[in-house]
Amino acid sequence: MSEVRKKIESLREEIRYHNYRYHTLDDIEVPDAEYDRLMRELQRLEKEHPELVTPDSPTQRVGSEPSEALVKVTHRMPMLSLGNVFAEEELQEFHERVAEKLEFEDGAQSLQYAAEPKLDGLAVSLMFEDGLLVRAATRGDGTTGEDITHNVRTIASVPLRLLGDGYPVVLEVRGEVFMPRAGFEAFNKKAAAAGEKTFVNPRNAAAGSLRQLDPKLAAERPLDMYAYSVGLVEGGVLPGHHSEILDQLQTWGLKVCPERRVVTGVAGCLEFYNDIQRKRDELPYDIDGVVYKVDSIAMQQELGFRSREPRWAVAHKFPAEEELTTVEGIDFQVGRTGALTPVARLAPVFVGGVTVSNVTLHNIDELHRKDVRVGDTVIVRRAGDVIPEVVKVVKRRRPKKTVEVQLPTRCPVCDSHVVREDGEAVARCTGGLYCKAQRAEALKHFVSRRAIDIDGLGAKLIQQFVDEDSIGNPADIYRLEKDELAERERMGEKSAENLVNAIEASKSTTLARFLFALGIREVGEATAANLAGHFGNLPSILEADEEELLKVPDVGPKVAKRIRDFLDEQHNLDVIDQLQQLGVHWQDVEPSQSAEDGPLAGKTFVITGTLPGMTRDDAKALIQKEGGKVTGSVSSKTSYLLAGEKAGSKLAKAEKLGVNVLDLDGLRQLIGT
Repeated sequence: MSEVRKKIESLREEIRYHNYRYHTLDDIEVPDAEYDRLMRELQRLEKEHPELVTPDSPTQRVGSEPSEALVKVTHRMPMLSLGNVFAEEELQEFHERVAEKLEFEDGAQSLQYAAEPKLDGLAVSLMFEDGLLVRAATRGDGTTGEDITHNVRTIASVPLRLLGDGYPVVLEVRGEVFMPRAGFEAFNKKAAAAGEKTFVNPRNAAAGSLRQLDPKLAAERPLDMYAYSVGLVEGGVLPGHHSEILDQLQTWGLKVCPERRVVTGVAGCLEFYNDIQRKRDELPYDIDGVVYKVDSIAMQQELGFRSREPRWAVAHKFPAEEELTTVEGIDFQVGRTGALTPVARLAPVFVGGVTVSNVTLHNIDELHRKDVRVGDTVIVRRAGDVIPEVVKVVKRRRPKKTVEVQLPTRCPVCDSHVVREDGEAVARCTGGLYCKAQRAEALKHFVSRRAIDIDGLGAKLIQQFVDEDSIGNPADIYRLEKDELAERERMGEKSAENLVNAIEASKSTTLARFLFALGIREVGEATAANLAGHFGNLPSILEADEEELLKVPDVGPKVAKRIRDFLDEQHNLDVIDQLQQLGVHWQDVEPSQSAEDGPLAGKTFVITGTLPGMTRDDAKALIQKEGGKVTGSVSSKTSYLLAGEKAGSKLAKAEKLGVNVLDLDGLRQLIGT
């Protein structure tokens, strides 16, 4: 009994702490699912040991103490909370308890429930006397709440006087104040722009707004309210069914949730639950489940209440969108482009309808901002189809001697250097031709039409080679043999022969294409052409330092550093050497030390049509090599239009604007070759 007593008291203290943070500070520390687990465990233990139940136990109360900053209000009729079910079996058990209490002979198969979404806001009580709103209060601990009349009066959807007639002399309307999603996003955006505090979620925003002492501040918040029930009623009679009461409240000017329905039996409840869950992400407000209430008021009265909840209603919660778990490790994954991404390895947790064991932390800055460490207890969120994320660390539960995670200096896959440039959040591996994590993308780029151009070696075939680990880098492409290829599924003798021929033909290329094929970050076709034209040969490029690279047109400090980072990795140099040994070759050219001094310097070209004996890409590279600039559209600033066959509308526009039109011979004359 001593151990049980200690466990019960420990649970009570933990629940009281979370009640205080939720109800008083509006600053939740754990997700609802964790709170529900704590409460259910306490309820189970107290049920097994009723002699240990005390009047101050959280199971005997609804919430927490009200804030001292607002006037206290005593509810003439207690505002109780609802019990929860999380699975179909639990819903069936609830239904059977209702049927047994009501002594239904058919098992209550015909029992009707009023079903509606469970809004994620703040429960309030509105007291109307002779149709006038005289008081609004929070639920508080169910018996005593806080007077928030001054703030509720600013909510446009709350009538200050009821419409029509026939309402009771005293009517207490209960409902949920919430902040719609669109309003929440707009409010946070405006607050962030002004350097003010933003809210974590719409529920916190609604709760914080209602507890403002200055109603002018509450009036600036986009709050709304849906009525969901009545409390105290004096001097009048209401309809005999809950659904009819909601309809009546609507005629008196109160908003009620439009997504509500009267359903029959457990099957009807589940159909409504599934329907709302499908619509959840499309709704303009946050919900965390649905509520079922026995529709007949007479039956509600017969069923009565338990200590803190009615027997005639229950909340059917959606799979938790937030859960607690622990971080078992933090690894760095290398993406297809070499980007390093920190990934938290979690103790598996069921959240948002799936089991989550890995969560991306995006980049090292985000990891440090959230300060996630191995051993931490964290809140993980997954809503709808959104990728799971770590919301926050519960630092109160952090183990001693945890260590801040640092960015690795070497790639965890290939051991190449990791670089991170100033001002960039992403760090990258420099082993582009060697790193297994980047292999598929590197190979696809290498064989593409504008690079080495190997026709027939498509993305699917490359992925097969990579999956089989039969191609480790681009040089291995030139080691493929016809017989081996012919044995592959859907290949055959002819296809294998064609591919081998295409690989052989690709050995004869240009230095510009070869440099572009290497996949050095931000070295596109134009930069590759400028490098080839400036240095004329590969050894000069391999030996060039950053200062020499900066002399190349369009090569700035960042690009120069990326070229050097790539070429400083021995893995990459080894692949380049292997490619040459396997026969990849090109014609060296006379280096042009500065394209700015070229014959086309200061001239702007547009290329159109089919050029005889030259692709438009090669023509573009030639123009850029000689100092010219190539753009995509003709304007009055265009110096020349290089036109081939079927030139089309660009030719007509050039002639209209008086732009000089050249063919390839005319271009060669301009260059002087």
